[in-house]
Amino acid sequence: MSNYDNTNTGIIAKNNRKEKDSHPDITGSINVEGTEFFLNGWLKERKDGSGKFYSLTVKRKEAKPAAKPAQQPAFDESDVPF
Repeated sequence: MSNYDNTNTGIIAKNNRKEKDSHPDITGSINVEGTEFFLNGWLKERKDGSGKFYSLTVKRKEAKPAAKPAQQPAFDESDVPF
């Protein structure tokens, strides 16, 4: 087992799944003080033409909800003995 502590670190890389202009150019994740976040970035150019920059968004990673069990009928008439 590793003793590596990834607190206050992150990664970002080219988004190889980009299909539309609205999808981010780069994606990744970051850990801030023990809380995990998704990072997304879009490459943009300054209006004055002086260079390019990345516009970023950050979204907290949330636990995925557990799969809902299959619903059973509230009442099954075949269980009635008459």
